[in-house]
Amino acid sequence: MKNTKNYKRSKTFFKRSLLLIAILSVLSILYMFHPQFGKRPSGKRLERIKQSPQFREGKFKNTNHTPQITQNFSIALYEFFFKKSEESKPNHDIPSIELNWDKLINKDNCLIWFGHSSYFIRLNGKNILVDPVFSGSISPLPGSGKAFKGTEVTTAEALPNIDYLFLSHDHYDHMDYKTLKTLQPKVGKIIVGLGVGSHLEYWGYSTNQIIEKDWWDTIDLEGGFKVTVTPARHFSGRSIWSANTLWASYVLETPSLKLYLGGDSGYDTHFKEIGDKLGPFDIAILENGQYNLSWKHIHMMPEEVVQATKDLNAKILFPVHSSKFVLANHSWYEPLERVSNEAVKQNQALITPLIGEIVDLKSMNSHSTYWWR
Repeated sequence: MKNTKNYKRSKTFFKRSLLLIAILSVLSILYMFHPQFGKRPSGKRLERIKQSPQFREGKFKNTNHTPQITQNFSIALYEFFFKKSEESKPNHDIPSIELNWDKLINKDNCLIWFGHSSYFIRLNGKNILVDPVFSGSISPLPGSGKAFKGTEVTTAEALPNIDYLFLSHDHYDHMDYKTLKTLQPKVGKIIVGLGVGSHLEYWGYSTNQIIEKDWWDTIDLEGGFKVTVTPARHFSGRSIWSANTLWASYVLETPSLKLYLGGDSGYDTHFKEIGDKLGPFDIAILENGQYNLSWKHIHMMPEEVVQATKDLNAKILFPVHSSKFVLANHSWYEPLERVSNEAVKQNQALITPLIGEIVDLKSMNSHSTYWWR
């Protein structure tokens, strides 16, 4: 009798568990239809992608072999979840400066960092925005991937009209659905790698707004502004699909300055190639943060960031991709500390502004401020 009761309880528990798993599976599948996951390239866009030298065996590829994980995957996974620094998040508000756009819009030749890889540049009367994330999160999962306290110095609604918006690739920490939906009426032209326009059109951007190019393509934006789409060593993907859109960096030539907008990239030979072909640069804006030896081929270590700056032949380094979100095991302040120390060793000028600080691009204070200490 007792065994019969236990059997019935086990059977009931098993049925309820299966039902719960089924419900969660259905909800997960339905959630994947949310617009934030974007849309895969198709039709003429896909046919154009297939003509790219970077597109091979059904996916975009890096110039050189690039394994995303450099050690056993289970070890990398264990380290990621169980070996995080106790200071991966700050225990205080990040020091920052709240923006006053009414005053800022009257300035020229300036740069403002919003934390991580989002920044605004005003040059020769043009408003330029790169990889904007103003929703307070970099995760498609509700309640996760939150920005550090103190880093939200503006909103997408507060931004002025944007002449040129650059997206380096379609990862959530660079291409934020909520932000881009809000900005759409304010954007003149949005410059992206091949395939990324599929997401943007799905989100309401017109074909007239989107400039979608391959590596080494050059775009004349008129008025002395010219862009060359250049390589990076990374990957792409939203939802369950990967490498079906192209990741990129950009060389932006203006009437007064030449800038390298780096996006995300592991260290490789492309920095030297870009420097030889298109350098020198007044400033190189390079990712420095969210790195780990387990994925060193897709995110540079801080010491490599300084070497990449040398390869590019850039006068000043501006390290980004830190101080706002947790995507790796290191402490929140380690990227800036390490890159600053290496810059001193290699005699490389750099700027490390506060989030929200207005940087005068004509007279940059080219040494580390060590604000994170």
